[in-house]
Amino acid sequence: MKRTAQLIMDQLLKQSGSTVTLDVRSRFPGGRNVGGKYSIANHNVTMYLEEIKKQCLSLFGSLDVFPQVLSIVFAHELGHAEDASLKELSDLLDAADNELERRRIALRIEENAWDYAKTLIPEEDQSIMQTVIYYSLKSYRDAIAGEIA
Repeated sequence: MKRTAQLIMDQLLKQSGSTVTLDVRSRFPGGRNVGGKYSIANHNVTMYLEEIKKQCLSLFGSLDVFPQVLSIVFAHELGHAEDASLKELSDLLDAADNELERRRIALRIEENAWDYAKTLIPEEDQSIMQTVIYYSLKSYRDAIAGEIA
């Protein structure tokens, strides 16, 4: 499965034209279920394959969609890597003086990455992608709604 995963990510990397470096690991350190992480400092994406498997089972009840979910999560991380406004948004996030502002900026960062990811994922995988995006953004949106209410 790791070889298949590498082929999928290599293809998306080529398709995107990104110069980001890629690191593939099994698990995300700590208790959170994170499928991938972009480091702005190193221009590096780290993908966590076992975490993506957990996400497949949680969201879809099967590993049958692993190749699609891996592509979607990696495309999202490429979205961070290719986001021309990420540095500015990150600086704004660091400087934000209240929690609602921080949450809104964090949501914008995530939405930007998903907007880019949508351009890389084929039409036939869009319904799977919409599910992944919904659950990915849910906690950000819920946090903002909780602050406003």
